[in-house]
Amino acid sequence: MIPGGEVKLNDLYQEVILDHNKRPRNFKKIEDANASSHGKNPLCGDDYYLYLKKDTSGVIREAGFTGQGCAISKSSASIMMTLIEGKSAVEAEKLKDAFIKLLTGDSVDEALRAEVGKLKIFEGVRQFPVRVKCAALIWRTLEDALKNNSTQEVSTE
Repeated sequence: MIPGGEVKLNDLYQEVILDHNKRPRNFKKIEDANASSHGKNPLCGDDYYLYLKKDTSGVIREAGFTGQGCAISKSSASIMMTLIEGKSAVEAEKLKDAFIKLLTGDSVDEALRAEVGKLKIFEGVRQFPVRVKCAALIWRTLEDALKNNSTQEVSTE
């Protein structure tokens, strides 16, 4: 890739993250949620509640979140909301695993980039270990909500 192309791609990624931070999707509490969790990173102040409404077959029909945090954590949560609605718990868990691998893996190949889709914009976060927890917090919270089907708290300390 030419250096100028790289800069433009990075600018695009930054714009997407900033857009989701400014206008988070599904930033709402779901009153009749049947699975939820609370994720908190006390070291940086990221603090989110995740709400899921799943149907009897385990498909996530509605997802929402509330709380506060940095641009990385909020945009990760916002993009996650758009990706998990309509997916089964198993599919959402698989996407979570792929995303965590993107953030923490030693190397990333094209197959993994394809699997995570638009989440690949967070690939550069792994160069900043402190920020990895920011991007991963809502995904760990999702993992907990899917596993426990009740209100729980997770921490990334």
